[in-house]
Amino acid sequence: MDLISIILPYYRKKKFIKKTIFSVIYQTYKRLELIIVFDDPAKKDDLKYIKDISKIDKRIKILVNKKNIGAGLSRNKGIKFSKGNYIAFIDADDLWKKNKLLVQLEFMKNFNYNITHTSYKIINSKQKTIGFRKAEDLTFKDLIKSCDIGLSTVMLKKQILEKNLFVSLRTKEDYVLWLKITLNKNKIFALENCLTRWRKLDDSLSSSKLQKFYDGYLVYRKYMNFSLVKSSVCLFLLSFNYVLKELKNK
Repeated sequence: MDLISIILPYYRKKKFIKKTIFSVIYQTYKRLELIIVFDDPAKKDDLKYIKDISKIDKRIKILVNKKNIGAGLSRNKGIKFSKGNYIAFIDADDLWKKNKLLVQLEFMKNFNYNITHTSYKIINSKQKTIGFRKAEDLTFKDLIKSCDIGLSTVMLKKQILEKNLFVSLRTKEDYVLWLKITLNKNKIFALENCLTRWRKLDDSLSSSKLQKFYDGYLVYRKYMNFSLVKSSVCLFLLSFNYVLKELKNK
């Protein structure tokens, strides 16, 4: 039975973290380890709160950063600490269905896939559904103009991360990783089952359009080494497709 390592970076999500942790440890698939990377050293009360929750399950491990390093680098720290041959990600305010890991792992093994993502619902702070994303098989060509991958839906074989890890960006650090993984004609395969609820908060970094726009430019110009013109065109397409998706959910 394969060990699945779940990486969860924590930064100021005390209101949601308990339900997120429970959605992991009460999975029907039991052979897992949950690695929480605490990236908020100033919040001692939050750390104590998480440590108290962790006492209910020995599979929960906590790594504490000495200083805030961001979600991407925190995930890298968790990956290096992990012992599983499969890695899954979840953010501190997202939720999984109870059979998420079991269904996804069986899907990957049946088709010998190295990396998959699933469909997911978008919810608000009160857990009301405000949108939906259907998972589709994605190539580099698909991803370069639109990213519909929910990070908390992804599962992959750890070996894929030997050469590719998250970069240090405030947002879109996962987008760079997906582009690098698919660069050499690899695909990210889709499991259409809706197994995750991704939370959209107005005060989150991911909701800052200006930050996302700037980081989107860095994705193409700095990390993909595209020309200024190509970076601008790709950024326009990415932004345009994002607006279309937002309108569709209204």
